[in-house]
Amino acid sequence: MITTSIDGAVGIVTLDRPHKRNALSPAGLDELEVTIGSLDTSVIHLRGAGPAFCAGADLSAVAELDSADAREFARSGQRVANAIERSESVIVASIDGAARGGGVELALACDLRVATPEASFAETGVRLGLFGAWGGTHRLPAVVGAGNARDLALSGRTIDAEEALRMGLLSRIVDDPAEIVAAIADHDPAALATIKKRLRDDAPPEEQDRREAAAFAELVEDADLADYR
Repeated sequence: MITTSIDGAVGIVTLDRPHKRNALSPAGLDELEVTIGSLDTSVIHLRGAGPAFCAGADLSAVAELDSADAREFARSGQRVANAIERSESVIVASIDGAARGGGVELALACDLRVATPEASFAETGVRLGLFGAWGGTHRLPAVVGAGNARDLALSGRTIDAEEALRMGLLSRIVDDPAEIVAAIADHDPAALATIKKRLRDDAPPEEQDRREAAAFAELVEDADLADYR
């Protein structure tokens, strides 16, 4: 369900159920959480196999859940999204094709979302009498703004890559997202990890300033700046 490979400083994580548009079952979520936690590369490239990025939750599995199991399934998706967000690796989602429901939510947890022109996005839960419960109700408005989040979540409409870029859902539209991943991975791993941590910090401003100065000093101590002296 999840395949991995290493290419230098990049860990490549592929959602590999193309016949199901890479939809995630409870077992698939568990596998993805373990995979994200096990990689220690400076950059992780999250992608989908075949013509879709991720269709979200495997609805054939969801249909079999009772209330208690449904709660745990939602919590599993939240744990995966949190693992992506909290990973020391910079995680780039490359979206080529459809991202739906939970697929959008996983992408929202990533540090960058890079798509091809063929990508499309929808929060489809409302069409089924459901909603995105893998952290989407707080990450979506944080990324695209409250108005856009309400529009997407309440309408269930599908948007293309250009509209997603205008909303801020995407970082870039490119023909080959792997090139962006490789360019990021070419930077110093300590700097990448520090920048991610600082940008994710939600402490009060004074504490953020203190932590920022300390982190900068630590990087300066290890940086090779001889050419600038």
